[in-house]
Amino acid sequence: MGGALMLHGWIIIDKPVGPGSTQVVSAVKRAMRAGGYDKVKVGHGGTLDPLASGVLPVALGEATKLSGRMLDADKGYDFTIAFGEQTDTLDREGPVIATSPVRPTLAQIAAVLPAFTGAIEQVPPVYSALKVDGKRAYDRARAGEDVAMKTRAVTIHALGAAPRVGGDDAAGGEPLDSITLSTRVSKGTYIRSLARDIALALGTVGHVAMLRRTKAGPFGLAGAITLDNLAEMGDARRLEDILLPLTAGLDDIPALPVTPDQARALREGRIVIGNAAASGLHMAIDGQDPVALVDISGPEIRVVRGFNLRMSKED
Repeated sequence: MGGALMLHGWIIIDKPVGPGSTQVVSAVKRAMRAGGYDKVKVGHGGTLDPLASGVLPVALGEATKLSGRMLDADKGYDFTIAFGEQTDTLDREGPVIATSPVRPTLAQIAAVLPAFTGAIEQVPPVYSALKVDGKRAYDRARAGEDVAMKTRAVTIHALGAAPRVGGDDAAGGEPLDSITLSTRVSKGTYIRSLARDIALALGTVGHVAMLRRTKAGPFGLAGAITLDNLAEMGDARRLEDILLPLTAGLDDIPALPVTPDQARALREGRIVIGNAAASGLHMAIDGQDPVALVDISGPEIRVVRGFNLRMSKED
């Protein structure tokens, strides 16, 4: 075999404040071109706003077939609520639309957080990408329309004061201008709405002054690299050194060893009969090679997503 190396897997970026998710995808493509890698599909596993930083999984090649699963995964965030001002965007980008002189204490904040833990209802921000009557909510808001957002059910798995809070860990009775919290949330949760509602429950108003994603599905900050490091690895033709395998995005899916004959059948999209594994999703593996994401029902193994992990071009 010869030709350029074809990459399949995940590169985890620690996105800085400023660029959007699509710009990060473009940066990964530039790094691949700089290293002479073969062209493959590139996509991200969950939008991160320009004003937010942190974990942004970028899928390469066959891993892009799993991006949808990453969108559905739980996410972790650190975020700072600045009290006293609410903006129309619910972050520091928009104009102030409400103010309050009330500043909560640490004890008061701790007392309201349990009400925002577990299954809750929230109203998404008007400035969001959700569609209202076929048009993006933020487009309607920017056009001056009065946008009515529908309540949605989300789950806050964990919520509490961040371990590194700097000036936030004042005595319980001292009023605070801001608080930094850590949370782990389900798909569809808006941190800006969560911050707004916590402030309102405290008898004041607030907005998100800082937002950092600490986890996206199985991926955390520990394995994330900066855009500068990404460019350096591309120039050095070492992107494979920071590439996580395709299966890294499926740490909650059990492996299903299959024979070469079964692997061939699954790659052709055929149903395989006769396996003793439990029902549900599995990753079919032929030796060390991922074959397909499959669903087992009774004796039948059906392909959900097949993978073609050709690593380089033929001569």
